Amino acid sequence: MFESFQRARATTKKIEDAEDLEGFQELEQDDRKKILTKIHQLQESLTMKAKTKTTAKKLPAKRDSEEPIGANVNSLHISEAKRKKLDQNRADIQVSRTDESSKDNSFKEFRKLCAKLYDESAYTAKTAIVRNFFEKGTCGKGFEGDTYLWVKFLLPSVNKRIYNLQSKQLCKLFARVFGGPIYDSMVEDLEQGDVAETVAKFHEEAIKCPPTPKANLSLQQVDRYLERLSRLTREDDQAALLDEIAHSCTVNDLKMIVRLIKHDIRINAGPKHILDALNPAAYEAFHASLDLEEVVRQSLAEGFGSGVVTVGIKICTPVKPMLAEPCRSVDFAFKRFPNGMFAEVKYDGERVQLHKRGNEFFFYSRSLKPVVAHKVNHFREYIPKAFPYCDSLIIDGEILLVNTKTDEILPFGTLGVHKKAQFREAAVCFFVFDCMFYNGKSLLSEPLSKRREILTAYMSVVKHHVQLSEMEGIRSPARLKANIEDAINKGLEGLVLKDPASPYEPGKRHWLKVKKDYLQGGTMADSADLVVLGAYFGTGNKGGIMSIFLMGCYNPSTKRWVTVTKVHGGHDDATLQRLQKELQMKKISKNPNLVPSWMDVKQQLVPDFVTVDPLTSQVWEITGAEFSKAEAHTANGISIRFPRVSRIRNDKSAEDATSLEELIRLFNLSKRQVLKLDDEVGNHITRSNDELLPGETRDGNKFNTSTPEKNKKNARDRFDSAGNESCDKSPKKGKKESISPAKILTSSPSRKANSRTVKNNTEKKITFKKDESSLFTVDSSACTGEDGEKAEGVNRARRRLPECDLPRLFTGIVVETLPTDFRYYQDLSRYFIAYDGKISKKGVTHEIGTKKGTVCIDWIWESIKRRTKVDIDSYIN
Repeated sequence: MFESFQRARATTKKIEDAEDLEGFQELEQDDRKKILTKIHQLQESLTMKAKTKTTAKKLPAKRDSEEPIGANVNSLHISEAKRKKLDQNRADIQVSRTDESSKDNSFKEFRKLCAKLYDESAYTAKTAIVRNFFEKGTCGKGFEGDTYLWVKFLLPSVNKRIYNLQSKQLCKLFARVFGGPIYDSMVEDLEQGDVAETVAKFHEEAIKCPPTPKANLSLQQVDRYLERLSRLTREDDQAALLDEIAHSCTVNDLKMIVRLIKHDIRINAGPKHILDALNPAAYEAFHASLDLEEVVRQSLAEGFGSGVVTVGIKICTPVKPMLAEPCRSVDFAFKRFPNGMFAEVKYDGERVQLHKRGNEFFFYSRSLKPVVAHKVNHFREYIPKAFPYCDSLIIDGEILLVNTKTDEILPFGTLGVHKKAQFREAAVCFFVFDCMFYNGKSLLSEPLSKRREILTAYMSVVKHHVQLSEMEGIRSPARLKANIEDAINKGLEGLVLKDPASPYEPGKRHWLKVKKDYLQGGTMADSADLVVLGAYFGTGNKGGIMSIFLMGCYNPSTKRWVTVTKVHGGHDDATLQRLQKELQMKKISKNPNLVPSWMDVKQQLVPDFVTVDPLTSQVWEITGAEFSKAEAHTANGISIRFPRVSRIRNDKSAEDATSLEELIRLFNLSKRQVLKLDDEVGNHITRSNDELLPGETRDGNKFNTSTPEKNKKNARDRFDSAGNESCDKSPKKGKKESISPAKILTSSPSRKANSRTVKNNTEKKITFKKDESSLFTVDSSACTGEDGEKAEGVNRARRRLPECDLPRLFTGIVVETLPTDFRYYQDLSRYFIAYDGKISKKGVTHEIGTKKGTVCIDWIWESIKRRTKVDIDSYIN
């Protein structure tokens, strides 16, 4: 066939693209590669044939004085005049070329490149493909396209345009464009998980708007279409523009445009793989600045070399936020930060990055999208008051709702426009915890202690509106344990630990976060045994299968099953495939009219599938960060934050699962103060002045990173003398507001009672066990019960523990041994003793094991998790 194409006339239509072949994507990978090779050879052959019929243009001779743009300007052999000329050449480099007629700006060529990247599995090979294209272009004589536009299209998830078009809405709009009663059919086809394929399928069959036979679009045309679409909000306007687009597209053109709208072009390549094709240093520069156009410009200036690309941050271009990785023990924290750390309250709000340029304000979310106006508009009034000496600024922080009478921070989820209206005595407050840019100077490379000093020197607190985050310097493990205890027992999300000497590293997880569900091997996490009530189709590589599941419990008072949470994490691919057959489901396609009478579910959560009979459905153990309130669910508004499937409970039936009554009790128990530390490792130690961390001051018995008002001018002078822009205005006089609205972590009565001063810069040595998850001093490895001495040693350790409010679940219960092969053995033995159980060969009351008549180990484990002694009858073997 390909030989026939080589002999054919120039006017004969030939295969130019793999996507011209119907069913190409269904072929085996080896077959696809063979066909791509044949297509490539055909194109090369036709190009050579065309060259023999064309007289080559004579190029002007290159002058010796000319140097390539990518030349090494640091060479000692280049004169100063040449150096200046080269620098000017770099500055004049055009990232964008506007010749839309160039084949290198063809949208069809873009699709071809994406097809090559899709078929290549190795990331280094993907980079080589892109680099080769940008060097040689379509014809092999040099790239003449718009490099920046190509990179932007290859990375649609980086510089996201906001279209507000979900998959079903796209089906609705294109059903209008294509004509006919096809919407329901499109939605049904959408269950395969790829809206682009659905649109392409119905475009091919469209009568009202048939596809154009030949691809003529340029990248610039598509870019203008997408820019216009991002500005439209009315459905009629969107439909009119999509109709215009569809009339200009082939089937494959429209499919790719829909992929661009969904920010997923299916090439399995990220910023690193694409930018490495321009310059090995490009990705790091982009990661720090997110300024894609400037990174491309500098990379082109290096001529695809390996020179350094340095791009600074700037106003209106959001910076990737610095992140934190989980910290599961105090020991781990001090291994990471051996010289001490700042411990900051982990606010349970919404991460916001503020950019200020004169009187202009820009707010970006954690995902770098603009924040909805109702949450941040009022800050335009308070930010100038908080930063009176500042013209340009980038700060990082969290917005939360604060009770203006009690200073209490209101729970997560109250920032919504309707929820916020319910709290009349509350205000949205911006808690600032970092500064990346101040008055024209980037602070990314400055240590945290210096950045914090700048904040405290130049920021004036506007109570309940703009406040500094609560942060304390920590040098001792005991102090950190105390702060963790206080934070969790006060119902806060946890702590964030930071190195005082660290720079701000965009996108890097170099902070640590301590949360309840990370501690003690995860046993502090909240969990419940819930029944699978329904399921939803997945998207992407999970398209066409059930991969998101609706979990719930039974409400005996209404005799209906209520919803608790949606979960999609915890199953591997093999388990998901098995569940497609194991779960007995009935398809209702999110139709509220088909919801069975036994299910109590709100309309926005109606699933694609419902279980045929909840009494025969599977029971899964769902674990999350904490129980939370969510009005979208019908289980008395109780839900689970960050849920995941811990295990499938094949040993339980739906009757044995957590009921609504039990769920309410678990919710209430989880809000109580349950974490109590040993005296030996939990004392609150007061440090001496010579133990201050960088940027800290002493305020009475409290160490913090705020600067007293009387020292603010000195701090500003120190900052200005370091080379930063000076502030012409003088600071305000008068007493400064406290930086902590709720006085979190520092007002605990127990802390004052237990505090003691350490003299001569020494303190009691604290020993940590190798098991980093343990916050207790009991050695659970002794709980084998193999001899009386070991067991008695454990019980003596238990008697040494201080009096605490842990539930006495196992009072009077004596076991000879606990099975060491149990998955959570160490946590089990520790908790069994902490909850007043006893391990001894004498006076045994319960035999734990698998033989008939013995008690299943799950009885102890379930009681520990639920913090109440569960009925033992269900656990007798």
